This record gives sequence, structure tokens and C-alpha cells, in this order.
Amino acid sequence: MKKLLLTLTIAAVFQNVSAQEITLDKIYSGYYRGKGIAGITSMKNGENYLVIEPSGIAKYSYKTSQKEGNLVDGKFESYIFSDDESKILLQTGSQPIYRHSFLGKFDVKDLKSGKVISLNDGKTVQEPTFSPDATKVAFISDNNLFYQDLASGKITQITTDGKKNSILNGLADWVYEEEFGHARQYEWTKNSDAIVFVKSDEGQVPEIYIPIYGKSLYPAEMRYKYPKAGEKNSVVSAQLYRLDNGKTIQLNLGSFKNYYIPNVFQTAKPDEIVLITSERIQNASDILKVNTKTGAVQKLFTETDDKWIDTDSPTLEFLEDDSFLWASERDGNRHLYWYDKDGKLKKQITKGNWEVTDYYGFNPKSKEIYVQTTEKGSINKVVSKVNIENGKSQLISNAEGNNSANFSKNYNYFIETSSTAAKPYTYVLKDGNGKAVKELQNNNDQLQKLKTDNFVEKEFITIPNAAGDQMNAWIMKPKNFDPNKKYPLFMFQYSGPGSQQVANSWDNGNAMWFNHLVQKGYIVACVDGRGTGYKGAKYKKVTYMNLGKYEIEDQITAAKWFGSQSYVDKSRIGMFGWSFGGYMTSLAMTKGADVFKMGIAVAPVTNWRYYDSVYTERFMRTPQENPDGYDKNSPTEYANLLKGKFLLIHGTADDNVHFQNSMEFSEALIQNKKQFDFMAYPDKNHGIYGGQTRPQLYQKMTDFILNNL
Repeated sequence: MKKLLLTLTIAAVFQNVSAQEITLDKIYSGYYRGKGIAGITSMKNGENYLVIEPSGIAKYSYKTSQKEGNLVDGKFESYIFSDDESKILLQTGSQPIYRHSFLGKFDVKDLKSGKVISLNDGKTVQEPTFSPDATKVAFISDNNLFYQDLASGKITQITTDGKKNSILNGLADWVYEEEFGHARQYEWTKNSDAIVFVKSDEGQVPEIYIPIYGKSLYPAEMRYKYPKAGEKNSVVSAQLYRLDNGKTIQLNLGSFKNYYIPNVFQTAKPDEIVLITSERIQNASDILKVNTKTGAVQKLFTETDDKWIDTDSPTLEFLEDDSFLWASERDGNRHLYWYDKDGKLKKQITKGNWEVTDYYGFNPKSKEIYVQTTEKGSINKVVSKVNIENGKSQLISNAEGNNSANFSKNYNYFIETSSTAAKPYTYVLKDGNGKAVKELQNNNDQLQKLKTDNFVEKEFITIPNAAGDQMNAWIMKPKNFDPNKKYPLFMFQYSGPGSQQVANSWDNGNAMWFNHLVQKGYIVACVDGRGTGYKGAKYKKVTYMNLGKYEIEDQITAAKWFGSQSYVDKSRIGMFGWSFGGYMTSLAMTKGADVFKMGIAVAPVTNWRYYDSVYTERFMRTPQENPDGYDKNSPTEYANLLKGKFLLIHGTADDNVHFQNSMEFSEALIQNKKQFDFMAYPDKNHGIYGGQTRPQLYQKMTDFILNNL
């Protein structure tokens, strides 16, 4: 279950709205919408970068920051360069499938000759990728893997057994895509003569069916394979296809962990591919090197943890000598380690009571890696460069806020994207040492509109929990805040494993709505309790085998702490959350019924038995192994405790957290004679959007808060 980002950007008509106030009409009209720079890519020369603009793919100079024209004219959704930049793959249209996957139409343009050809004869494909020598493009169609020769246009079909809800070749099934974070499950070798791909047989995976109402006389059905906790998963295998003989062989992973194959990586050397694999219990991962000439498989090393490995977000980067960098939490924080080509540890590169949150690249000339970290505090993210030989580190971004970087190929420049909770996104061109060259874009206009309408900034604080931790929190108070007055408190949280809602970064989503509520006289607050991220592995992983237990204890503790403050009316505390946050709100209104007067749970999990295998078992193991962990942390077990006003919301076509969750919880509440409000959104998925859906949803939630808190 990936963190759901709720962005309030659906267009609506904006008329006759009074100034000095942040209203729902203004939010949904796009009145406060910010600006960004899309599709930033550095060119190999290190002197130019590209961005997507309405007129095409524009080419800019790092040195002058001036536009030098369009590399390609036209309207494109995205693009991919070949390694040598002789060709470009242009996405001209798309149709979403699940969270990451989509069907797309693509053209390939030869930048030297100007020749353009349509991939797969103009028919939709999934996950197209250039071969490293730029002569071919591999892609997936109807669950089969193909490649197209760009000189002749010839299409070669690699697999033939692909079938919907049965066999997938090189493509993630639903649960792999959702929980391992990507749809592509294949990779070219560096010398372009072979492809290693994952074959998934989901024939034994139970099927979920969802009615699609539309306007048909009889509802249609959406059916797909969805392995719930403890149920059968796809049987996966690693396959090696060689272009020279057109043959495919199955790699022998029998001596290694092979239940899951989440990742396929290209190394720095020809005739090599690396696989990351694990057993069903995700507390160890094998890193395996495949010889693509012989098919031999060698284990480089095994990463272990007494609780779980974050198999959804591995960092693995191969350097020119085929040594590699690997991220691990083994010392209690996520840091980078350097291994030689045979899997022997050379050294730990980064150390400290902070975490590496992103890796950007390695400069072989200076021997420096470029990383994003929390070294300036867990609510901040900053960019540094670190010498991998002597460990010397230099901060090259702002020292506070949320800062990310897009580097030139030679690391002489980078575009810094930065924000704080009080300042929206700014894009600044900097040199390799962090010196500002030019501000490329800011969102001062957006901020001015908000300030004119009395925008309230977040105040960051910490709150103690029962374990002695200081939990990160933010609070938003009315502009005319009177410390001698008692205010109703509206708490928001997500609380899922490794997540973060208390961050010193700009929020283009719910922050607008929270301001609207603050202007109605509420205090709004958010607390990241145990289980959340960026405060070390111990804080994050204490929830193992008891997902929900400590998280809700911390939210109840936080609510009581707020209630003890002179300015909060402890009899008027409410909570809101979506997805995992909806689960927490459901627990708050039952286990915390004496504390919370009102709650809104959107698309909640109500029993982890109903959620998918990969995510749930990573933190809970299976229901067969840990039945109490599942049942004793389910809000349905505590339905008899509900006291306050409760609004339950779910989309009927939610492919992620199934509508079944809210139906089961509703039945438990009904059988306990509990009154509550329920809203179902027809044919809407986990995001609950489309047309006027979001404006109606947020008006409904606002009215519920105003009437009941």
C-alpha cells in the first residue's frame, strides 16, 4: 500500500468567491495551482538539459540557462533517450491500468536522420526500453515480450504464452506492481545481446471481481488476480533470452531465495544481469549475478534483517569497475555500503544518526556520490556529495526544507527543487558545489494568492509517547489564535510503515483544505507516531507483527496531549485519514472512542486479512502464522466501542483496498446497533476522483466536520 497523495487539483467553475478566504471553490478551480518544470533530463555532454514544454521537448544550456530551441517539436507525455542519444522514444498517448502500469503509444525518432517510426506499428504497448546500442526497442504487448529492430522495423516475438490473468512475461502482476513499485520486469544486458525477464504464472492466484456499474442495464465486471494475505502468489521464474540464437532458458534459482523476484538490474559489464530475490518472509534478500552467456547464477551476498527488508525500494548502483553501492538499514539507519564486483564488502560509505533517502549518482573523476539525506533533521531532506574513499561530505543544497536534485551528466551543475512548509517549490540552477547560478522558476504568485487569503503556516513541534520517543508533529492555528480560548481539534494522519506526513515541505494537496478548516475555527494537527519513517529502523519497525497496535496508541496519546493544552477543547477532537490513515481513523473511533468525538475514514483497510500478500506479510507474516496480529488490530473487532460521529467513505471500484473492507466494517457496526454515515462512490478507485467527484467529496467531509465537531 503506497502512500496515497491527495491532490486537490480537479477543475471546477470559480465564481463570485469573496477575497481573504481559502474556499473549496478556489481550491478546485485551480486558483492556487503551482508551476513546475516537467521531464528534466541531462544530456550526455553535461552542458545541456531537456524539459517538456507545450511546444515540444526543449533544450537548455546549463551555462547560460537559456533555451536553445526544441530538440523535438510536438506534444508528448514523456520521452526516453537511447544511451548514445542518437534516438528518442516519444510517448504520444496513454491509458492507465493500475498505479504504475499503462498502455501507451510511442514513436521512435532518429535525431540524426529525422526519421520517425511508430513502435509496434502504432498499436499500444507497455514498458518499452531501448537496447543499450540503440538499435532495438523491447516492449510488452498482451503479456508477451517483443523487440523491434529500428533499422528494418522487424518485430520479433520473444514469448508466446502470455495471457491475461494467467501468464505475464517481463511485466509485473498486480501485487508486484503495487508493492514493489514498478511494472517492468525485464532488462537488457549492457552489450544488447540478451534480455533477462521474470515470468509470472498467476494461474493459482485467487481472482477478485469488482462490479462496474456505469450506465449499463447489467453491471460489467472487472476481474484480476489479487493475492490476499496468506493466499497463493504468482509462481515466478527468471528467464534468459539470447538474441543470437532466439532461444530462452529458465535460470536455475533453486539454491537461492526464489519466492519473489522483485528486481532485475543491468550491471556495468556486458554479459551480466543482477537479480534481487527473497522468500515469502521478506526478512532476507539474495543479490544474484547472472552470466548471460552461460546462464550460471552466482550469489554476491544476502541482506538480512530480524524484521523485514524494504524490498520495494532497493538502491543498487554499479560503478565502472563493476563494484557497486547498496543501501541497508543494518546499523539502525539507512546508509550506503560499497561492495566489490564479487560481493565482498569494501566499506560503509555514509554513517550517522540520519538516513540516506535518495541516491543520484557517482562522479568517477572526483570519487564522489550524490545523495539526499535527513542529516539536517528528520523532517528535512538535503542534498550532499560524499567522497567514497575518505568519507568527506559537503552539503550542496539548502540546509532546511525538502530539497532534491537533478544533476548534469558531468556533475558540474544540478537543478535543485526545493520547498518548505511555508514556501512552495522553487527551481534553482546550481553549480556542482551548490552555488546558485540562476533561479529558473518560483511559485511566488501562488504564495501571494494564499497569503492574501490568510494562509496559515504549519508550526512544527514534538510530542512524547509512552515509549519515551519524541514524535514529530505539526499544528495549524487560526490567524486570530487566542491562547485563552478553547478550539476544536481536527487531526490528520497516515501512519503507514516508513511513511511521513510531518515534513518541512510544501503541500499542494490537503494543506489547502486544512487552511479552509482553520479559517472555520478549527485547529488542525498531524503526528507521525511509531511505524513512520526517517527516524531510524527501530522507530519504524517496532510495529512488526502488530500493525496498527502502536500506531493507534500513539495517536490516542497525541490526542490526549493536545487535549491537555489550554487552547484545545478535549471534548471536540476529530480525526481524518485515507487508506492506511482510514484504517487508523477506524481504530481511533473504536479503540479510542473515549478520546475522539468524530472521525472520517476514507478507503480504509479494516482487516489485514483482506489486503494483499506482499505488503501485509512484509510487516505481519501470514494470518496462518500470526492470527492474533491480524484480528486483534482490526477495527471490526472493536465495533461495539463506537461512540462518536463516524463517516465511512469508499469507492466501489477500489482495486487496491477493496470495497469489501468497508462492507465488513459496516456489518460489524450494524450488528452492534451503531449509527454511522456511509458514502459509496460508484466505479471510483482508491483515489476517488473524476469529474466533480473530489469537490463533492471534500464538501461532504467539510459539512460533516462543521456539523459534528
